Amino acid sequence: MAKIKITQVRSTINRPARQKATMAALGIRKMNHSVVHEATPQILGMVRKVEHLVQVQEVEQA
Repeated sequence: MAKIKITQVRSTINRPARQKATMAALGIRKMNHSVVHEATPQILGMVRKVEHLVQVQEVEQA
């Protein structure tokens, strides 16, 4: 399965608690912090909910 790299590019200040919780569930802690996840339907759904706060890139597989 493909992997994606998710990077926070906008702040969660003044955002709804659900969006903050989604960012925490993705494992993103602060600005410019990146995490790599499998591109499962669950992860893609969470990314869609906070797509205005993050940048997503596909990760090349070796």
